[in-house]
Amino acid sequence: MSDREKTHDAKSDEPPMEAARYPDGSILYPAHPLGPDGQEPIEMVDLSEYRATVVTWTTSTATPSGVREPNHLAIVEFTVDGESVRAIGQLTTDEVAIGDAVEPVYAPELRDPDAGIREPDSQSWDGYRFRPVK
Repeated sequence: MSDREKTHDAKSDEPPMEAARYPDGSILYPAHPLGPDGQEPIEMVDLSEYRATVVTWTTSTATPSGVREPNHLAIVEFTVDGESVRAIGQLTTDEVAIGDAVEPVYAPELRDPDAGIREPDSQSWDGYRFRPVK
C-alpha cells in the first residue's frame, strides 16, 4: 500500500486529521491561519487517510492529569504529494521502532476530561493516535 492509499475504511463519524495546504505547496499540521509564505490555506488534507513513518519516539512516565501512564509518544512524518508533513502524537503501543510505518487511528478520548483542571466542555478530548502497521 502506498502512502497515498487510504489506511482504513470510510469513517463518516470520525473527524478528519486536518492539515492545511498553502499556495507555496507546503502542508502544515496542525493547520495554521497563515502558512510559511504568509498566505491563507488553499485546501485541507485529511492525514488520517495516509500512512506515516516514525521519526523518533519516547515514553513519558510523568503525564498530566487524566493522561494514561506510561504515555508513548512519537514524531511521525507523512508524505503527501511529495511534501513532508510531521506530527506528534500518542502511540497505541511501545512496540515500535524508528522507521516503522504507522497509521492514524481515531480515539474518542485522548485523556479523561474529568481529571483535568479545565471544564470538560471547554475543549475537545478526542484526536488521533498512531498504530504500527503490521
